[in-house]
Amino acid sequence: MEAIITGRAFVLGNDIDTDQIIPAAHLVYKLDDPDEKKNYGKYAFSGVPIEQSGLPQGNIPFIREGNWQSEYTIVIGGKNFGCGSSREHAPFALQVAGIRAVIAESYARIFYRNSIDGAFIAPFETTHALVKEVRTGDDLELDTTKGILKNRTQGKEYQLSPLGDVEHILRSGGIFEYARQSGMLKR
Repeated sequence: MEAIITGRAFVLGNDIDTDQIIPAAHLVYKLDDPDEKKNYGKYAFSGVPIEQSGLPQGNIPFIREGNWQSEYTIVIGGKNFGCGSSREHAPFALQVAGIRAVIAESYARIFYRNSIDGAFIAPFETTHALVKEVRTGDDLELDTTKGILKNRTQGKEYQLSPLGDVEHILRSGGIFEYARQSGMLKR
């Protein structure tokens, strides 16, 4: 996890489930094959009608046609982000698509743990209803050390909830690398 993450926001609603993040039909690709792995990014947030999904209004695509990475870097979500099935492919798909952090009001427990255990994305929590303030396309800067989100487009700043003990896991590169660095596992 980088100390400073910058980029454009992709704003979602409440109850974004793992099937919206990566539809089950796209779980057939090999995770260790570089060419097939790109499909997890390509199909992130695909296949669900916008009016049923909580995705941004106006048919704003997360991935442009022919690409596998998004032009967005930070996802802003509401409550219960990552609910649904326990698939670890969901935070993996976001990482492959170029997302470095998700900032939400709350998370489904398993999505949150999967995000941290694999160090796929930094899952920050906020007490602010950012989905009502930040707009898709806003230019953001996230200081992951201080937990401060700056909306450079709107000139606003928000203090996020601290990551706590999971910060060490994210900065180490995942739960297994953290265990190795901490001496819990042999190298």
